[in-house]
Order: sequence, then C-alpha cells, then structure tokens
Amino acid sequence: MAEVLYYAIPFFVLLLIAEYASFRHLDHDHEDLVGYDLKDTGTSLAMGIGNVAINVGWKLVVVAVYAALYELTPLRLDPHNPLTWVLLFFADDLAYYWFHRVSHESRVFWASHVVHHSSQHFNLSTALRQTWVPMTYFPFWLPLPLLGFPVWMVLLAQAWSLIYQFWIHTERIKRLPRWVEGFFNTPSHHRVHHGMNDQYLDKNYGGILIIWDRLFGTWEPEGERVKYGLTTQLTTFHPVRVAFHEYIALAHDVRAAKGLRTKLAVLLHGPGWRPEPSRKRHTV
Repeated sequence: MAEVLYYAIPFFVLLLIAEYASFRHLDHDHEDLVGYDLKDTGTSLAMGIGNVAINVGWKLVVVAVYAALYELTPLRLDPHNPLTWVLLFFADDLAYYWFHRVSHESRVFWASHVVHHSSQHFNLSTALRQTWVPMTYFPFWLPLPLLGFPVWMVLLAQAWSLIYQFWIHTERIKRLPRWVEGFFNTPSHHRVHHGMNDQYLDKNYGGILIIWDRLFGTWEPEGERVKYGLTTQLTTFHPVRVAFHEYIALAHDVRAAKGLRTKLAVLLHGPGWRPEPSRKRHTV
C-alpha cells in the first residue's frame, strides 16, 4: 500500500509545473512571494529522486520489522470496522507529530531532516526535497502494529499523510477559513514551520492536523513575513553536500567533544546545544 505515494508522484510533478507557470505568467506581489529558482528546484528534485530510490530498499526492512511486531501482539484491529480507520488516522498523525518534533529537537535526527529545511524558497518543489537517510522515522510508528493495526494499514496511513503534506508547501494559498486553520495543517501553518525567523523556529510540527501543536504548545500563527531556510544558510546546490552536510558537521562536533557523556549530549540535544558557550558549531 505504500505504492500509493509513488502513484501520486506524476500528479505532484504536474502541480509543480502549474505552480511554477503561475509565478512566471500571473501577476503577483514580488515583495511577498519568493517563488522559484531553477537551481534550487533542481536540487529539490534531485533530493526527491534519491529519496524514492533509497526508500525502495528501505521499505522492505520497515515492512519486515512492522510485520514481526504485529505477529508478537495478540491485539487485532478489524480493517472492516470504520472506527479502526478513525483510530488509525489519529494514531498515525500523532506518531508523525512526535517524529517531526524529535527531528528538530535532537541533532542526530535533525541531521537527516535538515535537508527538507535547506531551501530558501517555499514552493511545491520544496515538498520533494527529502532526506537520503530516511531511517530515522520508522521507530515512531512501532507502537501501531503492536496495537493491532495491520501492517498494510500503517503503510497506507503514512502514505496518505505525505500526500496531504505536499500541497501545503505553497505561498499561493493564503489563510483558509478559520475552522480549517483551527483543525488542519495548512499552507499558512507550514510556512511558519519553514521559517528561520526567531519566533517561527521549532513550531507547527503537525502532519495533517494542527491540533497536536495546539495541545503541546508548539503552535505559532503566521504573522510577520516568513524568511525561509536555515539560521545558517547553505551556500551550495550540490545534492550530495545538501544531503550530508549536517552529518559531516555533527561528526566533527562529536569528535571534538570531550568524554562519552558530552559526545552523547551532542548527538541527542538540539542543533543549537553546545557543551561550552564559547565554542562555535562546526559548519561546512
């Protein structure tokens, strides 16, 4: 069922072309919209292609682990019961929230996720800028097969979440009706998430729903104009450097840290954590 995501890729590309054309041929306020840059878009597409290729093999490992856990538990949820699908929807979205939050708050996870935030643009191609080290996400979904959700349902839920999140990577849609903004993740909420403005850092982690951010105190509304990218922007469009730059910096900082406890702290604390206030983070 994970193949559903791959079937959606042609539609992603068509929508991306349409959005790009809208920036080229329709009137818009250049002061408010960042739009597209061909080099940046090329990097995003390269990252997406690499992610798909790597995930073809990695999914086999994920399926094997989920299936083993499903066989261990006596719990079985009936896929023919509509309530099972409702429970799965919320369970999957909550798993995504915590995966996404930890990916910002722990540097070893951030090293993978930083790729997605490395663009200084925010458009549909940004949604395709995905990691080449996708192994960090699957532990957060381990409770689902243990709770009795069939493996194919878990994979389908992951796919529909990613499909939903594609369209929210756009500047073209402003705010939606209040009830939509109150319950769902929207382009406005996700623009905030991709902002490097101080008040926007580490906010709005939701996948399909925004309720988890409201519940756990990580929600931030869109106010001042969003500046996209990283607090220290990348100066390269090379896909390999984009994919691994933070791993290189992380390895340097771990080697420089004194003692096992400090080395583990560098790995597990947030990207901004340093053992000594005066010590600068290594950048590449």
